[in-house]
Amino acid sequence: MIEKHVLKGNIIYTPQIGELIALPDSFILIENGLVTKTSATLPEEWSAAPIHDYGASLLLPGLTDLHIHAPQYAFRGLGLDMELLSWLDAYAFPEEARYADTGYATFSYSQFADSLRKSFTCRANIFATIHNNTAAKLAELIAKTGLYANIGKVSMDRNCPAELNEGTAALTAAAAWILEMQGRYDRVKPIITPRFIPSCSGPLLAALGQMTARYALPVQSHLSESLKEISLVRRLEPQSRHYADAYYRYGLLGGQPTVMAHCVHLSDQEKLLLKEHGVFIAHCPQSNSNLISGAAPIRSFLRAELKVGLATDMAGGAHMSLLRAMQDAVTVSKLRAALIGMDEEPLSLLEAFYLASKGGGAFFGKVGSFEPGYEADVLVINDAELSPLGLTLGQRLERVIYLADERHLQAKYVAGKEVLLTKDN
Repeated sequence: MIEKHVLKGNIIYTPQIGELIALPDSFILIENGLVTKTSATLPEEWSAAPIHDYGASLLLPGLTDLHIHAPQYAFRGLGLDMELLSWLDAYAFPEEARYADTGYATFSYSQFADSLRKSFTCRANIFATIHNNTAAKLAELIAKTGLYANIGKVSMDRNCPAELNEGTAALTAAAAWILEMQGRYDRVKPIITPRFIPSCSGPLLAALGQMTARYALPVQSHLSESLKEISLVRRLEPQSRHYADAYYRYGLLGGQPTVMAHCVHLSDQEKLLLKEHGVFIAHCPQSNSNLISGAAPIRSFLRAELKVGLATDMAGGAHMSLLRAMQDAVTVSKLRAALIGMDEEPLSLLEAFYLASKGGGAFFGKVGSFEPGYEADVLVINDAELSPLGLTLGQRLERVIYLADERHLQAKYVAGKEVLLTKDN
């Protein structure tokens, strides 16, 4: 059965990095969840389709958060004057241990899922904890939001608190998670999730790599986030040429769609390896600043034609908003340029918008644009109080990125299905 509907408003998207398409008072034609085309006029053959007219509001592509930790929602904003590894020990690991308690996990994950639904995010790669039963509760709650997500039950068997160390049960637990989740939900899928090399032994990593191939599942983890972390990996995996090579040797880098968060301190060899295998980099500018990890060289990644998207990395990042992530991406790139030299040109706001929409969306397929054949993820933003008369659509977009919050989100569509109404906020 063919399902058609039409959205009307001021359309803005970026089909290529640095390119802005702005279509005032125009139509997005949607058929079976996909964009058929954008048009300044409504074609006759679409005249019978339902039309949602949003007047002067902006219609933007849905945004993708390539890396976020659901169990860290409860302590966001705490400990962000610490270094990464110390912060993990002081805040992240103790909090994640609490998710063995189904009641606590249900309470906290319910808040997380509701906030994500009301945010600017339409799709996300999400870390849970090592606990299968409460990770399944998270998947259930996210499925009810109508968003698309890959959810990972985290695997760990070394260098972590005893209550989070799965030991020899790690592989069995990962396999059980996959079998439980595969095919259960239309929009929520499992993803292989080794926490990172320091907390996963070689045998566990190798087994997860084999599982990735066997079940054709994507992979998410952390890579080259901080200098202390890299030094630790060098000691733990002396047989590997570098941090990225450790993942590669265990079959966890690019055999299936793969996203690595941070990548702040990649070597040239690592960049080549990531490019060769089509690995996505989840740029987490606020988290990298908060936890003293550094400033990722995003301009060099783009010049090298690496795949890059944005991420909030909550709670390393204190905010769930991808609008804030765009601001931070620009700011961090400016600081890096000021310290290193203007040869490393800062990101423009339009480039950051591309990374948050089509750049990261590509991890989920044809997502993050209003080009024909793309999934119809749409943010409807009422920016009336932010935009005085006389601004161009491009200027209105700038003000939305810097000044808007969830109160301005009038509606949200994911693959053509409305998942948020103004009254929900």
